[in-house]
Amino acid sequence: MTKRLLAGTAACALIAGTAFAQVDENAPQGGTMTVTYQTDVATLDPAIGYDWQNWSMIKSLFDGLIGYEPGTTDLRNELAASHEISEDGTVHTFTLKDGITFHNGREIVASDVKYSLERVTNPETRSPGAGFFGMIAGFDAWNSGEAEELTGVQVIDDKTVEITLSRPDATFNHVMALNFASIVPREAVEASGQDFGREPVGSGAYRLAEWTPGQQLVFERFDDYHRENLPKLDEITFQIGLDPNVALLRLQDGSADILGDGIPPAQFLNVMNSPEWSDNVIEGGQLQTGYVTMNTRMEPFDDVQVRKAVNMAINKDRIVRVINGRAVPANQPLPPTMPGYAEDYEGYPYDPEAAKAMLAEAGYPDGFTTELYVMNVDPNPRIAQSIQQDLAAIGIDAEIRSLAQANVIAAGGEPDQAPMIWSGGMAWIADFPDPSNFYGPILGCDGAVQGGWNWAWYCNEEIDARAAKADAMVGQPEAREEAWRQIYLDIMKDAPWVPIFNEQRFTMHSDRVTGDPSLFVDPVHIPVNYDYIHSTEAE
Repeated sequence: MTKRLLAGTAACALIAGTAFAQVDENAPQGGTMTVTYQTDVATLDPAIGYDWQNWSMIKSLFDGLIGYEPGTTDLRNELAASHEISEDGTVHTFTLKDGITFHNGREIVASDVKYSLERVTNPETRSPGAGFFGMIAGFDAWNSGEAEELTGVQVIDDKTVEITLSRPDATFNHVMALNFASIVPREAVEASGQDFGREPVGSGAYRLAEWTPGQQLVFERFDDYHRENLPKLDEITFQIGLDPNVALLRLQDGSADILGDGIPPAQFLNVMNSPEWSDNVIEGGQLQTGYVTMNTRMEPFDDVQVRKAVNMAINKDRIVRVINGRAVPANQPLPPTMPGYAEDYEGYPYDPEAAKAMLAEAGYPDGFTTELYVMNVDPNPRIAQSIQQDLAAIGIDAEIRSLAQANVIAAGGEPDQAPMIWSGGMAWIADFPDPSNFYGPILGCDGAVQGGWNWAWYCNEEIDARAAKADAMVGQPEAREEAWRQIYLDIMKDAPWVPIFNEQRFTMHSDRVTGDPSLFVDPVHIPVNYDYIHSTEAE
């Protein structure tokens, strides 16, 4: 699958089930906001967009049947007035709310839902999110181009759509809350053709008013938005192509309001120690884990004892210090904020002497030579150097291969090319807050294929079967969470990874924009929930 890549830091997330953000429903409407980004926006088409920059933009332009409560990972109805599920968990019936219109003024009907889901799963669309919908009946035939429709999605009447799954799947509701499940009007897509990503028409809180490629995008408030008193801001300007250090200067001189890429690493300590600016810093935990993969199909990493020794060799606390404390050490694949995280699991201790002894028992008393691939963007090379030093202390001579992001990803997708990879800057951030999303693409057998993201080439068929069974546990949240917890603990017994840290996100906002801090580090409106932020200009 194609994965949304991290840009410096990853999206943040709160623990599922937490209290909702403290949204000020009475905040005055009005004012503007400016957000900065270094990288240009490729598209605003929800079926295509999968980038750091465009994720939250798309969420403000489009709605799906299901969404998230602001600042949390709790699901709620968006375009749907009601959602009924059959006893066996395979039939989902959605009834649409009355009177919701697209930006072009047309009311949304059930046929728009079918069209949108068929569009995102149609092979001609080439959506990176198509595979998320594989549980819908008829997906394989439609996605392969062998069927005339996606048979699992049927229009009952203008207000009712029925979605039938080929199997019960507890992740379905989260999938329907992804950007890829946004509802779009057929007439606008057909009128724009390949340019729909530049001429988006949705039903979200904002509509696109201006786009100057390489310079800026301007969103304006959609006056007919279906949630009362939202959005708060009249206008948002996204300034594109700004170096993060320049963006910081603009925020400090009052010409920008939010650092879309976060605080630049080189300025982090200066900002945190500044009496003037430290109060404007927002910190949030994340659904992200940085890890080192070991190719389980290449010697000597085909030996579990070698992989365990590497786990005990790496000083994670020192690596966290390398990045100025912007992370917490990790001991398992799941981040602490993900359901299924094992709080009582201690992981492999940092113990170089025990690691050396284990290497000797595995037949490598003098260590061995290997390669460590890393993305060549700061701070990743520095992290790789720290790992290199730790491995040298137990006799492993790891040559660092510092390459462009695309080259590292390509190497990881080959079965016998990259013995070790530091994942930083490339993977893994959850697409949705469910433990299954940390398994299939990066630890499951389906991901251990050429071009895949399972760079450890780890495939445990018994665990694969347990994972499928866990996802079929519809309506059994506690049992399902425990099943996933045990799956990841058993994976750690096989040690295909060295989990290194869970990154914290740090960003800043100006005094002009206000709101609950969780809206600035929202778990699903990566990186910001624009819809609820308000401005002092309106006061």
